[in-house]
Amino acid sequence: MTLLRRQALFLLGTVIATGARAATSDGNAGAFTFEKPEGGLIALKDFADKPILIVNTATACGFAGQFSGLQALWTRFGGRGLTVIAVPSPDFGNQEPLDGVAIAEAARKNHGVTFPVAAKTHVRGPQAHPFYRWAAAEKPGSTPNWNFHKYLVGRNGSLVGAYPSSVEPNDPRIVTAIAGELSQS
Repeated sequence: MTLLRRQALFLLGTVIATGARAATSDGNAGAFTFEKPEGGLIALKDFADKPILIVNTATACGFAGQFSGLQALWTRFGGRGLTVIAVPSPDFGNQEPLDGVAIAEAARKNHGVTFPVAAKTHVRGPQAHPFYRWAAAEKPGSTPNWNFHKYLVGRNGSLVGAYPSSVEPNDPRIVTAIAGELSQS
């Protein structure tokens, strides 16, 4: 009994120490959270019944200009319910050299970003954040191969779209999918 208790406490401590989040979601993104660089969590359940565009980003990437396009989406559709969340990642050539709040500050200063920016997070491989493992299972073959891969979570929490880095935020496929989700109110 004591050994089981110690093992359970060790497991709980490991989960807390590593910041692990829900690993399964039963098909709904609302089960996941991202850490904020300034502390606290971005809980996807807080955006229930609203579409969410989740994008792995890097401030030193050649695609960093897409921050401006993401901001334009946020400006255009945020008032109608869209949330855009930047998820900085060190996974692609370590093109996110900054840490903590410096990432969000650089995105704001250099690209005018006002939407939420998560803490630096792995998006691929064995250390991938649970949301990204879930998204890979939901849309096999549509996983991030570089920075600025975009996932659109629908109003019902399902994954409704995946767009590679080469697809700009203002691409008609993304805009149409967002507008379609917003029109379901």
